[in-house]
Amino acid sequence: MEIEVKKVWFKDDGIFIQTVSGEERSHSLQWFPKLLNASNDERENFELSPFGIHWEKLDEDLSFEGFFFFSKQHA
Repeated sequence: MEIEVKKVWFKDDGIFIQTVSGEERSHSLQWFPKLLNASNDERENFELSPFGIHWEKLDEDLSFEGFFFFSKQHA
């Protein structure tokens, strides 16, 4: 499954992604204590790879596939 993400953002208690096709998915930050307890600056300091999102300083990784198997659909 190849998922191309064009946007990542945080809102309230969630992390959201938007694909190039316009689909939006989210996860609750409650599932990820490192992200939940991070500052906004720490959360925004991520890198995208073909497979997911990586926060080097937080030592946290989320796969794009996980957003499609274990998330809420918003589009």
